Amino acid sequence: MPRYAQLVMGPAGSGKSTYCSTMVQHCEALGRAVQVVNLDPAAELFSYPVMADIRELIEVDDVMEDESLRFGPNGGLVFCMEYFANNFSWLEESLGHVEDDYVLFDCPGQIELYTHLPVMKQLVEQLQQWEFRVCGVFLVDSQFMVESFKFISGILAALSAMISLEIPQINVMTKMDLLSKKAKKEIEKYLDPDMYSMIEDSTNILKSKRFKKLTKSICGLIDDYGMVRFLPLDRSDEESINIVLQHIDFTIQYGEDLEFKEPKECEEDKSPLVDEYFQDHVDE
Repeated sequence: MPRYAQLVMGPAGSGKSTYCSTMVQHCEALGRAVQVVNLDPAAELFSYPVMADIRELIEVDDVMEDESLRFGPNGGLVFCMEYFANNFSWLEESLGHVEDDYVLFDCPGQIELYTHLPVMKQLVEQLQQWEFRVCGVFLVDSQFMVESFKFISGILAALSAMISLEIPQINVMTKMDLLSKKAKKEIEKYLDPDMYSMIEDSTNILKSKRFKKLTKSICGLIDDYGMVRFLPLDRSDEESINIVLQHIDFTIQYGEDLEFKEPKECEEDKSPLVDEYFQDHVDE
């Protein structure tokens, strides 16, 4: 039987560890066994048990204290991840060989790991060799995505990870529970964005013609390929959590022998469950 994996990615502070904790609790309530592996060598505290912790193999603080290396925090983390890539046997031993595993990999937030460094791509290929069906889950803080410029930046970060890893990817806006009712209504347009509207919003602010042209090109590219959509995640709402999990499960075909069905899409290619979420939370 296949095994299943979520690579939980996103910038620092986007809520990766909170996401893992939320999913573990939600799946426990559903009677599903989900494990978590920490792949952040700079992590400090967890609110959930982990089946494996990269800090047992190597830790950023130890690398930074090594006088022969002289790395700072960022260089130390990259060194740790490259060391990890050369010691995948440690991960294989930690994971064991249990069939039907469902594992969340809590990944570091350094963007270079998903742009020009091969470490995460090597991890994906190794997991696939171990018969894991892998889905990327890219998180962005919803509080960061309330302006067109910041939204475009978040989209490019998500696209970078998608292109680098070449795996199915679900993009999630986290911390929806921290937004005001007005902000929730405002952010709805960013979930399934009309990039040409974004162009108008952005270029009116830009004074430089060169930057206007660049912004239009970026927005046009994103819109033409239609590769980026976001799901809202409100950790205080079980239905919101279930929507995200349902989309991920479909992507990796979890439980396909149980006749798992694809999440329904409405005419505008939006999940009706997402629309229902906003109606329930904005109109209150």
